[in-house]
Parts: sequence; C-alpha cells; structure tokens
Amino acid sequence: MTRSLQAVAYCRPSVLESAADGQRLGLETSRGATPSGIEDHPRFFAGFLTFPQVASAGLLAVADVAAARYYQRQLRASLDPVVTGNGDRLRFESFSGCCGVYARLDVLEAGLDGGEVGHGTTNVDVNNPLREALSRIGADDPLHLRVGPEELAVTTLDGPVVEKKVPLPDRWLRGFAEAQVMAAGFDLRAELPAAEAVRFLRALPRGGARGASGGPRWVVPSGSGLRPTTRPVPGAVCLPGPERLVALQRVLRYATALRVYGPPVTGGAAAASAWEAVLPGMRLTLTLSPDASRGFSGEGGVLDALATDEAAENAELIAVLLAWEPRVDVADLATASGLTPDRVRAALIRLGTSGRVGYDTAEAAYFHRELPYDAERVERHNPRLRSARALVAAGAVALDGALGTVTAEDGHVHRVRDEAGVLSCSCVWWAKYRGGRGPCKHALAVRMVRRGVAAAERDMARVDGGAR
Repeated sequence: MTRSLQAVAYCRPSVLESAADGQRLGLETSRGATPSGIEDHPRFFAGFLTFPQVASAGLLAVADVAAARYYQRQLRASLDPVVTGNGDRLRFESFSGCCGVYARLDVLEAGLDGGEVGHGTTNVDVNNPLREALSRIGADDPLHLRVGPEELAVTTLDGPVVEKKVPLPDRWLRGFAEAQVMAAGFDLRAELPAAEAVRFLRALPRGGARGASGGPRWVVPSGSGLRPTTRPVPGAVCLPGPERLVALQRVLRYATALRVYGPPVTGGAAAASAWEAVLPGMRLTLTLSPDASRGFSGEGGVLDALATDEAAENAELIAVLLAWEPRVDVADLATASGLTPDRVRAALIRLGTSGRVGYDTAEAAYFHRELPYDAERVERHNPRLRSARALVAAGAVALDGALGTVTAEDGHVHRVRDEAGVLSCSCVWWAKYRGGRGPCKHALAVRMVRRGVAAAERDMARVDGGAR
C-alpha cells in the first residue's frame, strides 16, 4: 500500500475560550483552496451558532470518526477533519483510518447566526484539549464560532507554529472518493421519528472481535421503526458492522429524526448504507462500507469513469464551471457545458476521484469542494486501472462482436462478454465478486478498447461527412 506523509500546518491550535459575551470557539484552518486560489489559512465564517450544544456534539462525532479505526483497532488514525464553506452552510467531513466510515456534519443556514459563509475547503484542527472543552459546553452557553484565523492575524501571520505530519495512504484517498460514488446510488429507505431512532440505535451491538460484525445484517421499515430481517427483501437496508454507528450516540438526544439510505437490493450481497441524524439547524451523516473489514477503497465504483479520455476532457470542462455550490445541478451544468446529463454525471464521478465533489444524500445532489490532499494519486495508483492500461498498451485485447479476448502476461486467455452494456469475465476476480466491486482489469481493458474503436469510427464518420 502506497503511503506518504501529509503535512498540515496551523497558525495556532484551535481553542475554546470564555469571553464577556459567552464562549468563543476558534477553529484554525490549514492550507486550502478558495475561489481566489490556494491560501495558507483561509477564513470561512465568524458569527454565532444557533444551537451551540448540538453543533459541538456533531463536531465531536466527526472528530471521533477521523480518529477511529473500526477494524484492526490497535492501529492509529489521526487525520484532521475537512471543512468546506459553501456560501450558505459549513460542512465538516472526516474518514476513518480503516477506510470504512465516512462522516459529515452539515451546519445549515438555520444553524448559523450572523456573518457570511465563505467558499473553499481546507483541514481544520480538532485537538484533544479542544475535544475535552467542547464536551463541556452547556445548553445555555452562547457560542461564537470562528473558522479561520482572527481577522487581524490574517495580515500579520509570520508563519505556521503548529504542524502535524500524518501518514496518508492511497487506499484512504480512494475510499474517500468511492464513498461519494456509492452514495450517489442511494435512495431514502426509511425515516424514523426521534423516539424510534433512539430505541433502535441504543439497541445496536457495540462491537466485536477486531471490530468486525460477523456478517451483514439487514433491516426493513416496519411501521414507524425498523425491524431486523434474515434476508435482503425488497426495501431492506444493509446494516454492515452496526457498531460503527457509535458516533451517532454523540447527537442522539438532539435528533428529531433518523433517515436511512441505501441502494436497491440486488441478490444477497452486503451493501453500503447511510444513516443521517436530523438535528436542529444541521445534519450528521455516517456512511458505512459493505463490511467492517472492507473499506470503500476496493469497491471499484469509479473505475469506469476513470477509464475514458472523454470523461477526463469533460471533467476539465465541468471543473471550470463549479463554484463551491452547495448543490450541483446536473441540468444546469449540461446547459452551460453543452454536454448531455449522462456525460456530466460521468464527469462528476471523475471529479469525485480527486476530491473535487462530494455527494449529499439528503439533497440527492453533488456539492463542490476541493480536498486538501494530493488526491490525483487516486487515479495514478489504482492497481486495476494501471493493469488495464498496461494490457491495452501491450495489444493484449482482441474484439470479436460482443466477445473480447484478453491475453495476460502469463499467457492465460480471459474472455469478456458484453451483455446489454454489462461486462462479465472468465477470470478468478469476476468469479469471486461478480461485479460487486467494480470491473476487473480485463473488463476495463476491453471497455477502453471498445471506446477507442467507437471514437475512431466517429472521427472517420466526421471526416467522410466533411469530404462529401
């Protein structure tokens, strides 16, 4: 697994301080992207939180996930959360060290009082002393929030005085991207009122050996609640590793509802799911990978979008049109770019692989953000994508109608069939996963060659048409 060190620098530690008008929470930012370019310490907000105790609990829940490993718990995780200003809201995101849980706190317009919300994305310092202070905030304590350095300090900073260097695995970056892609295929499956949400979440197991849950569990809507089911019936939602929802306990007493999202049930394979606590002025969402021992990084949902040069060109065009919108409207982008909606969606998936868009299940829409990591490594270091491109470059792919033949380096011949746009392969990978983790390298190679042939035929048709 490829790893690098990520340097995150802050001008000072984030801190909660007492003041004459109540408590003051200063969240320090690191280097990040803004509409005017890269800034060392961008400033996104200065104003009061409408529901300070709720916001503090939500921020702690996001920090819990950033510091957690739900599988192989003895290994450490220490990546700081990411904050995005979207003009009308603040989003705090994190991803667990085991690559299996994605958390996001959306502090909406109703949760913010006074002060404009800026645009951009960066890391935010959530240190241990701050965590302890946040846990002591009372219900009646006015809380002023500052995201970014003090206004005076913006012009007087001589340089960072707090620096963290943390390992940043490629698998972690790929997982962050895959979580967004999978969430885009979710629909709302159930909404529980507060009392049912509390009853359901408090009845969940708290964990097992090495953080694994012993196989997928399923729940199905029943009345105003959820009940367990032994098999994935239509409308059911997979609850993989239920102990991984523990971060929701932070906000449970403030929740007004619990919304559950998941993909359509297909067969009996475990699936990812999203669990959203609806809070006053904000939302906290946890997205779980299909198994506690299986992170998002191996799901392969972005590989088709990465495999085409057309999607790369489209993504460059769409990227220019993004402006940190809280909701990315596909129809508007299609009109502005001249692309079809399907090509816009493929471009958004590709942008997701470099951390440039996320997906909000509550609003069923992408949102613009720029992860403050070297996320282009996601594509460069994806093993299946690299292998597929090597097979194409070696001339290992032959097409015969709906059948593609791929001759591997060891001489083994693999046959890839195309049935109504769905590729299957004779290789061991396909036999094991049946497409459940995206296409194998042979299917990817065949798809690349097919698209190349189709593009060449279109170019020839244009040339012939022009000659006439």
